Amino acid sequence: MKQDSTRNTSYTVDCEDYVHVVKFSPFDSGDSCSLIAYGGNNYVVVGTCRFQEEDAEVEGMQYKTLRTFHHGIRVDAIAWSPETRLDAIPPQIRFCTAASDRKLRLFTSDLQDKNEFKTFDGHSDYINDLVFAPNEGQEIASVSDDHTCRVWDLEGNEKAHFVLRSPGMSVCWHPEEAFKLMVAEKNGTIRFYDLITQQAILSLECEQTPLMSADWCLKNTLKIGAVAGSDWLIWDITRSSYPQDKRPVHVDRARLFRWSRVNENLFATTGYPGKTTTQLQVHHLGHPQPILTGTAAVGSGLTWHRTLPLCAVGGDHKIFFWVTEM
Repeated sequence: MKQDSTRNTSYTVDCEDYVHVVKFSPFDSGDSCSLIAYGGNNYVVVGTCRFQEEDAEVEGMQYKTLRTFHHGIRVDAIAWSPETRLDAIPPQIRFCTAASDRKLRLFTSDLQDKNEFKTFDGHSDYINDLVFAPNEGQEIASVSDDHTCRVWDLEGNEKAHFVLRSPGMSVCWHPEEAFKLMVAEKNGTIRFYDLITQQAILSLECEQTPLMSADWCLKNTLKIGAVAGSDWLIWDITRSSYPQDKRPVHVDRARLFRWSRVNENLFATTGYPGKTTTQLQVHHLGHPQPILTGTAAVGSGLTWHRTLPLCAVGGDHKIFFWVTEM
């Protein structure tokens, strides 16, 4: 868990395999450490992190693996359940993955004898994103290249099915807007669906393609961000269906957009994995230039810590962590 200055990362964790996706739990697990999961070619590792930025007794960063889950196939996306608790007796770990075989897998473990997983079938093409209902965690939404967004219960039954006009790239569920789902499509449209009526209620337009990733700001439900083409774009949904702010960021194309969970003006973007490195940029809406630029060897995935201005990217046998200013 060393400080690594060669790539200007704050910390790195060594992993046994290429890291395709990395995800901090966005939920309070009842423990002082943060839960993190990362997915490789055939397994998911769940661990805990603690940083000196939150605990003066920690030198740099402490990382501990709690359990490795055999997955048997490449992991493409991971979502945490709010039902995950480390302070329960016994503890409960619950997360869902999307894999390259077009299936969702729901894992539940007590980190001892109970390790179950269920497989959800239904998508007919690559699944790009998934998310748990943020308050109760009793449903999972997923979007796919098959032009659908589907909502499932924890038994794998389909509860809702939205037909999209292009591949679904991102799906977000906001804890303050539990009856709405945000779905971003590759054609540059972001729609909000009412889960009660199962109707679209609002749409936003990028006016450029391909939209690769979008996110709903935790700290301000009116703010939406996305990357499309080589630009980032920001909307205030009360003002217009077109972006209020946009800027070119990654020369070749932007890949991921994630809002910080602690500041509504802070967000990160990544570029497409190049031949050698992937660029990470952290942006603040009050600053014309990125406030942090980092590179990771063929990085993939992007995730923010629940309570710190700290983000992580996966890479070749490593996870890279960057700490930024608020």
